[in-house]
Amino acid sequence: MGSFSIWHWLIVLLIVVMVFGTKKLKNMGSDLGGAVKGFKDGMKDGSADAAGTPPAGQVANSQAADKTTIDVEAKQKS
Repeated sequence: MGSFSIWHWLIVLLIVVMVFGTKKLKNMGSDLGGAVKGFKDGMKDGSADAAGTPPAGQVANSQAADKTTIDVEAKQKS
């Protein structure tokens, strides 16, 4: 009762092919493969770049941050 037989899966596959068509499914598969490949390349490049540069959004020089940083909690306590 909880598992589907091979006939259930074949019917589902037939309905999916009828709705989307074989060309659309082929294009979707190649797009998904390209996205996965791009993600892997990005992760590989990101790990190589992360060793030499600080993460985005962080200030490398702490002296520059001291001039513009305002402590909100300190202002509220005074």
